[in-house]
Amino acid sequence: MTRPCPGPRDVTSKPGWRAPPGATDCHMHIFGPYGTYPLSPGRGYTPPEASIAMYRDMLATIGLERTVVVQPSIYGTDNAVTLDAVAALGPDRARAVVVVDDGFDLDALRAMDVRGACGVRFNAVSGNGTPLEQLEALAARLAVLGWHLQLYAHPAELLALEPVLARLPVPVVIDHMAGVQAAEGGVAHPAFQAVLRLLRGGAWAKLCGYRSSAGAPYADVTAMARAMLEAAPDRCVWGTDWPHPSRARPEDVPDDGVLLDALGAWAPDPAQRQAVLVDNPARLYGF
Repeated sequence: MTRPCPGPRDVTSKPGWRAPPGATDCHMHIFGPYGTYPLSPGRGYTPPEASIAMYRDMLATIGLERTVVVQPSIYGTDNAVTLDAVAALGPDRARAVVVVDDGFDLDALRAMDVRGACGVRFNAVSGNGTPLEQLEALAARLAVLGWHLQLYAHPAELLALEPVLARLPVPVVIDHMAGVQAAEGGVAHPAFQAVLRLLRGGAWAKLCGYRSSAGAPYADVTAMARAMLEAAPDRCVWGTDWPHPSRARPEDVPDDGVLLDALGAWAPDPAQRQAVLVDNPARLYGF
C-alpha cells in the first residue's frame, strides 16, 4: 500500500535576499499529469499532481532561473516525465538527473544525454529504483559520458559504502545532507563524518536540508551545512526538493522562500552564495 502525501504549498513567500543571476534549483520533481505519465505500480507514495506551471510560479517567487529536474521514485526507470519537463522548462535553463538500471546501454544513455540528462540517481530510501549493487557497474558506463552519480541512502548505507564511493570513476553527489538528522548527531554522526571525508576527497553535496531538521527556520541544520561548505566550497549545490513529497501533513510542507532564507543563513557571504547557486551548478550540470 502506498502512502499519501500532500501537494506543494499554494503560496510561497518571497525570501529576504535576492539570489544572483543564473541561480539554480538543483533538486525538484514534476508529478503528472497522470493521464500522460501514469504512476509506477512499485512506488512507495502517491502524491497529487505537481505541474510545470506550478513550479514556474514558485521559482519566479523565490527568484531563481535554472533548474535540475530529478527523476522521482514514483516513476521508477521511466524517465519520460523528467525529460519532457526539461524540454518544457527550456534546455538552456534545465537539466535532468535520471534513474536507470544496468539494462540501459550506452546508446540509451546517449539518447537521454541529448535531451539534457547529465547524471543518474540511486535512491535507496524511497526504493523503486536502481539497486545499490549496480553502483560500480553503472558508474563505469557513466564515466564514458562524463555524467555524475547522485546518491540518496540511509546513513548506515552511506557509511558502509564510503570506500566504494571514494573509488568510483565519476563525480559523486550526496543527496539530502546524507540523510543524517540534526537531532541524531548532526555533524558528529559517523555517516556525516564519512561524507565530510568524501567531500574533501572530491565528492559533491546537495545542501537540501529540511529533511534533516526539526522544522522551519531550519537553524538546527546550520552546523551541518557549514561543515559541508567548509569541506567542499566549490562542490556544494542547493535545491528546494519541490514539491516536498517526503512530508505527510500539509502543515509540514516547506515554504521554499523560507528554505532559501535558510541557505542565506548557512552561507552569509555573497561569494559563497554565488558559488553554491551559480558557479558550482554550472560546472556540475553543464549550464
